[in-house]
Amino acid sequence: MNLVSVINFLLIAGVIQGFGFNLVTLLVKKKFDRVIVYLNLTVLFISLNNLQRWLIDNNFTSDLFLIQQFFVPWYVLIFPMFYAFTTHFLRVEKRVNDFIKPTLIIFIFELVIRLCLISYVYYEVPEQNTSHIDQYTVFEETFNLVYCIFLFINACLLVFKRHDLLEFILSYDDLNWIKWFIKLGSVVILLWIVAVVFNNINGSEVAYYPLRLGSSILLYWIGYQGFYKYNIVQDRIVLRNQIITNKVLISSEGGFNVNSKNEEDDFYNEKHQNDFNNIRNHIIKNKLYLDPLLSMETLATDLGMSKSYFSKLVNSYSQFNFSDFINSLRVEQAKKFLSNDEFNQYTIVAIGLECGFNSKSTFYSAFKKFTSETPTAFRENN
Repeated sequence: MNLVSVINFLLIAGVIQGFGFNLVTLLVKKKFDRVIVYLNLTVLFISLNNLQRWLIDNNFTSDLFLIQQFFVPWYVLIFPMFYAFTTHFLRVEKRVNDFIKPTLIIFIFELVIRLCLISYVYYEVPEQNTSHIDQYTVFEETFNLVYCIFLFINACLLVFKRHDLLEFILSYDDLNWIKWFIKLGSVVILLWIVAVVFNNINGSEVAYYPLRLGSSILLYWIGYQGFYKYNIVQDRIVLRNQIITNKVLISSEGGFNVNSKNEEDDFYNEKHQNDFNNIRNHIIKNKLYLDPLLSMETLATDLGMSKSYFSKLVNSYSQFNFSDFINSLRVEQAKKFLSNDEFNQYTIVAIGLECGFNSKSTFYSAFKKFTSETPTAFRENN
């Protein structure tokens, strides 16, 4: 088996996995939102583009002149869908430009031009010479490449630079997976540029083989995310919306009871009790416990307290050290989700991550420490 055959095999295997991703997500019985729709459309158009390329390379075409020369530019739809996915995932779609409609206009316009050009060559050009179609194809791909690079750069800026727009994505969001998505996309863009340049120089299709391999790897990676992490990602998106509405958040009312022995200490007085209540209310009201990077130093500074005084308040009035105090709030939030039948279909891991824990292991450990049972057992018993 030569290198071309290997690449073609990987190409069609990636296509199958891409379609498999779409099928799996369609079978999930959870409500779709636009984030998931645009992610699926991104995968779909990559798959369709690679499938078309595989069919052409393996001579699965018709003898009809129209079919031989007709090429659907699926690739021009990939990056607008990815850009739309990014803006909706970051919840900034209302504050940035929407490129879906202009892209659809470009896509339809290019199809019409190609059909008209094919008709012209078929009926008017001697011996049906396809040089005009070939020249148009080069122009079309170059134009689409520039347009897609423009959209891709905008998506990169949103994720890596435009932090001022990311009100929805707070410091506790894990964007590593989407950043890797963009990095892999950057490699594909680079391979595309190289392919177009070399093809324009010597007209060789060999330059496109690395691009096809790169796009297949991108599909494999998305498939991995889909089959192994898709549920968690989707669940976190929906859970985040619930958190924003404050429907299932823990209340700042109430407090920790101080036992009588401790009350004999001079530190326990009304002023210090009020200061601790302010700490607790500040953390809960501003949802700070949902931040896995929350630090005592930052909180103390925000509240105008010294670190030592802040620490003594927490240790004395909550009966926990700072880490356990914050984890106790996170566990209380997780219990709100786990005991609500509305959230039975969401994964426990996603709930733990959205409640501020940075991993499954820390969530399970803290939950058992404060409840004496695992999150799974708690959900089953409630």
